[in-house]
Amino acid sequence: MSRHFFVAGTDTGIGKTHGAQTLVYAFRETGERVVGMKPVASGSARHADGLRNQDALDLQAASSPPPPYELVNPIALEEAVAPHLAAARAQRPIEWPPLDAGFAALARDYDRVIVEGVGGWMVPLGEGMSTEDIPRRWNLPVILVVGIRLGCISHARLTARAIEADGCRLAGWIANVVESDMPLREENIATLRDLLPAPCIGVLPYRVAPRDAALLLDLELLG
Repeated sequence: MSRHFFVAGTDTGIGKTHGAQTLVYAFRETGERVVGMKPVASGSARHADGLRNQDALDLQAASSPPPPYELVNPIALEEAVAPHLAAARAQRPIEWPPLDAGFAALARDYDRVIVEGVGGWMVPLGEGMSTEDIPRRWNLPVILVVGIRLGCISHARLTARAIEADGCRLAGWIANVVESDMPLREENIATLRDLLPAPCIGVLPYRVAPRDAALLLDLELLG
């Protein structure tokens, strides 16, 4: 099994951070030192110590031991808009050096780094730079979080196709139930199991805490 993974999502707001936290806790159960990372985050609040993004704070809290925030989230942007737009408006271009340095430091100090992307698979970050470049640059297999709701089958299949077309490996996927009353939910998940070119490593029930949901993941399926 690869040491580090990139967590992608089928869209914004489908529980990517929830899935990443769950993975951190699941790998921690094996006795490893595990850390979550959110390289770029928009929608950050001002604190005494600087800008802080809630997704990154959640990943920091799940990590064992918790690392400095600046390593978890090297680039925090205030406005809750697409990161390339937030960066342009803040006059703070997103560049590789701080991201590479943060990942390298975490990879040195932890057994596993779970890297969460931004929004969907192909969110632009800046001139000639996009979210899918992160797993390519750091050679990370991808775990796809699929938000189980109407439309998820097409979104998941398109994202899986894009991951492979971009030269990355889809190692597995997580079904995250985001609508408790979705019609034919189990049938949709079964269809995804049949059609996606990687194993489903777990189904996360609606609003179950990541530490508890971690027990539902089968990490051995990641290969």
